[in-house]
Amino acid sequence: MLLPRYQDILLEAGCDEAGRGCLAGPVFAAAVIFSKDFRHEVLTDSKQLSAAQRQELRHIIESNALAFAVASVAAEEIDRINIHNASYLAMHRALDTLALKAEYIIVDGNRFIPYQQVPYCCIIKGDGKYLSIAAASILAKTYRDEYMESLATEFPEYGWCQNKGYPTIQHRNAILQHGFTPHHRRTFRVTDPQLKLF
Repeated sequence: MLLPRYQDILLEAGCDEAGRGCLAGPVFAAAVIFSKDFRHEVLTDSKQLSAAQRQELRHIIESNALAFAVASVAAEEIDRINIHNASYLAMHRALDTLALKAEYIIVDGNRFIPYQQVPYCCIIKGDGKYLSIAAASILAKTYRDEYMESLATEFPEYGWCQNKGYPTIQHRNAILQHGFTPHHRRTFRVTDPQLKLF
């Protein structure tokens, strides 16, 4: 495994995901490659930004990246291979579709499934430390949010425009009242005792 200092000599792709902890919807992941001299004062972890800031930065990322890609893994596949493997698969799919081939990968978190023998480094809280990972977190988040908002028009009772599929009490109550949709992860169980956690 290589250390982050290799970013100065190899074409580096930052990867991150969104939607790992959701009860419904796909998990999304993105991969982003910037030029070595790219800088931006506001670009950081998507969780630290407002929705408006994320949208503004998304346009900046897509306009300035040497290459970027976003991919997803659907709920049915998440149930089949588990959410951890699905998150890495989404990252692999994003890397597959980059216009440029990554020579080095940096990933937010402490685990990763190796991709095509490309050297990589896992960085805890990397989305707050490296611009390419922060950019990947923003793309994954904004693309996933848009997807969940589109699903919400078909299933308005679950509140996906607000909760984006995360396990809010509104979402959990809706599952208990209306049952599961085809977009719910069936391996993520919801019961009355879980509601008491809120």
